[in-house]
Amino acid sequence: MITKPDKNKVRKKRHARVRTKISGTSARPRLNVYRSNKHIYAQLIDDTKGVTLASASTLEKDFDLESTGNVEAAAKVGELIAKKAVEKGITSVVFDRGGYLYHGRVKALADAARENGLQF
Repeated sequence: MITKPDKNKVRKKRHARVRTKISGTSARPRLNVYRSNKHIYAQLIDDTKGVTLASASTLEKDFDLESTGNVEAAAKVGELIAKKAVEKGITSVVFDRGGYLYHGRVKALADAARENGLQF
């Protein structure tokens, strides 16, 4: 009997492949996205120092939407991470979709981040 491969294992392999090509610096950090069934998270990472510069997620106290696992919530997180980045003087980032397909919640987060001042 042939079993299906674990989706998360396949995603991690895809993410590892992408990570060999992209890296964040202090001038242009990496905007990393992680998506679970209930929440979505975004981080700005400086890979040269190994430091997270800013983060936003649906778990934050000032997050005001009821539902956290939908496109609307992802767009709100994209807006939050962009505002935090602009406050710290960061306008240009490298987008890391985390091995996820670029549609739905990941695309909504990216589009909202672009609309609020990030360039990638």
